[in-house]
This record gives sequence, C-alpha cells and structure tokens, in this order.
Amino acid sequence: MSYEVLARKWRPQVFEDVIGQEHITQTLINAIKSGRLAHAYLFSGPRGIGKTSVARILAKAMNCTNGEPGVPCNHCQSCVEITEGSSVDVQEIDGASNRGIDEIRELRENVKYMPSSSNYRVYIIDEVHMLTLHAFNALLKTLEEPPGHVKFIFATTETHKVPVTILSRCQRFDFKKITLPHLIAHLKRITTDENIQISPSGLALIAREAEGCVRDAQSLLDQVISFAGQRVEDAHVIEILGVIDRHILFEASGAIIEGSPETCLRIVEQIYNYGYDIKEFYKALMGQFRNLLVSVLTSDDNMLDITDAERDEARRQARLAGIEKLQIILNFLIQREQGIRFASSPRLILETTMIRLCHVGDFLSFDGLLEKISSLEKRLLSAAPSGEMPSSDHISDPAARWVSVKAEKKEVKHEQRLSTNYNNIVYGKDWVDFLDFLKSKSPPIYNVLKDWEFLNLSDGTLEIARASQAFSSAYFDDKDRFEQLASFCREFFQKDILVKIVKNNQTAPQKGRPSKKEVSGDKIPKNADLPRHVQEVLKMFEGDIKDTRQ
Repeated sequence: MSYEVLARKWRPQVFEDVIGQEHITQTLINAIKSGRLAHAYLFSGPRGIGKTSVARILAKAMNCTNGEPGVPCNHCQSCVEITEGSSVDVQEIDGASNRGIDEIRELRENVKYMPSSSNYRVYIIDEVHMLTLHAFNALLKTLEEPPGHVKFIFATTETHKVPVTILSRCQRFDFKKITLPHLIAHLKRITTDENIQISPSGLALIAREAEGCVRDAQSLLDQVISFAGQRVEDAHVIEILGVIDRHILFEASGAIIEGSPETCLRIVEQIYNYGYDIKEFYKALMGQFRNLLVSVLTSDDNMLDITDAERDEARRQARLAGIEKLQIILNFLIQREQGIRFASSPRLILETTMIRLCHVGDFLSFDGLLEKISSLEKRLLSAAPSGEMPSSDHISDPAARWVSVKAEKKEVKHEQRLSTNYNNIVYGKDWVDFLDFLKSKSPPIYNVLKDWEFLNLSDGTLEIARASQAFSSAYFDDKDRFEQLASFCREFFQKDILVKIVKNNQTAPQKGRPSKKEVSGDKIPKNADLPRHVQEVLKMFEGDIKDTRQ
C-alpha cells in the first residue's frame, strides 16, 4: 500500500478535529441542529487552514443518515463516498480550471436534478475568485434562488476578488491563522501518535516556519521525518528546513542591546558560513526586536511569536534595553530593510547595520533631548529662590536674565492675543491656549513651537514661521511629527486645520567673529570660533562648552 502523507492522513473528518476555528465550527453545528442552513456559504482565509476540509465536513453533516445532528458518522455510504471524493451528490470543483461561462452553464443545468441518494446536492467550488466576471454573472440568479435541494459552498484565499453581488448572497465565514501554541500542540499530537521522538523546541521551529498554516506544518514535519527518521534532533530541523536558530537570534539581539560589535561580527560570520540567507536573517532579526518590544508593552503572551521557554529571556533583554531604545532599533531596522533587500552585498549591509545599532545608546533622539532639556529647565526654575538670580557658577552667560514663568507667560500672551483678536471671535481659542494644550500633550513639540512665530489662523488654516535656529527649524520636516502636530490641531480646535509652515523672513544674524567695534577693548566673546549652528544651539539652551582636555 502506498504511503499516505501526514497532511492527508491527519485531515479532519469531523468539526471537532478542526483546530483554531471554533467560531466557525460551532456556528455550523448550531445551524444544522436548528435547521437554519443557508443556501450558500463563503469560506475565506489564508491557505492551508481548513477551508476545504470544513466544506467537506459540512457536506457530510448535511447528508449523514446515522450520525447525530452536526456530527457525521463517517461510516454510512454518504460519508464514505464524500470522504473518498466519489459522491455523485457532492461535487468539488476547481475554480481555477473551470472558470469559464460554459462550465457555469453546465452547473446551472445540473442543479435541476434531485440528489440520487442524499438529502442535498452540494457544490464545493474551491478558489472561486478565479471565475471570470461572465461566469459570476451567469451564477447570480441560480445562487440567489437555488432549488431547495442544492447547497453551494465557496472557498477562496482572495475575497476582495469576488464580486460584491456574490458576497451579498452568501453567508461569509473568515478563517483565521492558527496560533503558535495551537500549532505546536497539534504537531505534538501527530508525533506522539506516529511514535516520532522530537523535542518541543524542534516542534516550535517547524510551527514557526509554517506561519499559522496547518497543512504547511504537516508537510514540513513529514519532510523532517523523511530526513532524520523516527528520532529528530533540533539540528536536523535547522539543517533540512534552513530556518534561523532562535539561539542565534537571541544572541544577536543581546549583543546589540549590550553594545558588542565584536559579537555581532562573529554572528554574521557564523550565519554566512552556515549558508543562511542574509535577507531572511534580517527579517528574523526584525521579528525578534518586535517580540522584545511587545513583551515589555503587554502581558498578553498570545501576541508573542515565541515559545514559553524563550519568553523569560525575551523579557529580560527587553527590560535591559528599555522601550525607547527598542523603538529606535526597530525603526532603524525598518528604514534599512529596503536597502538590504536590493543590496548586491547584503552581508556588508548587515554588518554595518548591526555595528551601528550597537552604539544606538550613545545617541539621543531629538524628542528625548528636548524632554531632558525641558525637565532640566523646570528643576532649575523651581530650585532658584523667587526674585533672585542664580549664581554665575551655574550659568554660562553672565548676562542671562531669569524671568519667572508666570511673568514670561503673561508677556507672551499679551503679544499673541493682540495679533489673534479676530481669530478669538472665529474659533474662541488662540495660539497661546494651543501652546498650553501642547505643553501637557507633547512637551517636545511645545518646546519647538514656543520659539516659532505665529502668523495667522483663519479659514481653517494655521500659518506659522520656522524659528531662526537651525537646530529646531527642521523639526517638522519629519512626516510623522508633522502629522502628529496636525492631529493635535484637530483635537484642540475641534475642526480640520490645515497647518502651513513658511520660512522665517527675519534672517538670523551671522555669528562669525565679532568686529572691533562690537568688542570693547581686546575682549573676544566666548565660543566665537565655533561654527554658527553650534553657537545657535548654545544660545538656545544657554549652554557652554567645558574644556575636558587634561
């Protein structure tokens, strides 16, 4: 007798055998028990997750003569013929090879005949989206008002290609991908019954490679067994399937988080010598940092694409890195993905990327820098006694004047309210109120906009001018930051606001060497030899450069 592959041998024969689709199987069982069977069903979802199998079980359940309602016996003549594919009353049609109008016309002629030995004539059309538009149109009338003894079951992986006129005439069921724990449990049941010795980590490797597809998982397991025999080692799974070892991924993520470029280079050398696809490793590395970020953001283990044994190590690395660092790393990997996809030397791109990520902790994002500056400013203002000047030991500019927050806010409000008097009538809110709103919502955006110039707010358009400092003038050139500002405008003004950013007409004074007329005597201002943009940053934050040379 010829060998039967696991995907066919373990094909579900009753609704109870279907894994991960309880929301569908329970609905169909209840429909059969209550006699509320629809004339047409549409099963949609990814490949290999049980659409055609559920269609066959439904056909058996409707025509079974011995079993309980919703539970086919699989022993009567009707069940056996449907299982073997030889039933006259249940026809399974391939939509890809029978997609023309002539085949549909033939089907319309056949539906007139009563079933030979069953309760219903059932037509299962797989990949129904492959039918032509004319074939769909020819099927419409029959599908809307079929004879009472006819049932249609459609299966498709691309629902958006099915005309809405067909969708509206069917009961639609969306199949889901199988979660990793369910898939591992299913493979464990198969290996136990088949007397195959394999570790849980080996099953996890196979299940993860299947990406939620039961049929792919069964086929991969069959392939591994053919290679290794009855005793399967993890090394066999890695070798035959070419999957990335999870230990290497955890070692790579740990090296990046701890900042070890030498370890990263060694890992790249290792995966290159093993023959792993560099691009696939990069994809797996992105998934690894995604899992680390999710593990620190939520306690829902179902959202993690890792096993229970790997979960503790993932949370340890996530806590060590922190949310901000993980976000920066993941964003950097996403931005570089297209570059490595089309690179002629992907190994070089991977090495430079991982080395760069090792030093990501040495740099602060612009938002993080502004938040730290704002926090420092608040601490200094709160620490200084009211009405007193801080000592010159803590201030780089001796001429700096410290003004209380209330007094400064009063001056700004007076100036801005005079320029937005008309808009107060239109909107009931002004620029200063908006800045106060931003201060609580997003301190980084507030710290940037408070130095920008408000121009106009009318007819649904907010017009502002960039600050003269180069350090913050390009802040909203980033698309995500600009969209965030637009969303804050909509939330505050309670209407759609078009944000228009224009250049500042006031040119910033040149910060080169001062002339003799500007300097009294031979005294030259501090930091005069520095580049202009560095001087702007120092002036903006009232900072100073300390000489750290020994």
